[in-house]
Amino acid sequence: MAEYMTAYEAAQKWKISQRRVQILCAKNRIEGVFKLGMSWAIPKDAAKPLDARRGDSNAK
Repeated sequence: MAEYMTAYEAAQKWKISQRRVQILCAKNRIEGVFKLGMSWAIPKDAAKPLDARRGDSNAK
């Protein structure tokens, strides 16, 4: 059986805010995530998604 973590645990692991993790979950940016009642269940081995809000700083 797969192991899951909460949005809070993912935020601590990835060093981002809990709200940002929730947004990533809602936008299906994390593979294998699903809603469990009012909380998100995130696979413990899920990779942190790239931040699409950031542009390439080397682009001209």
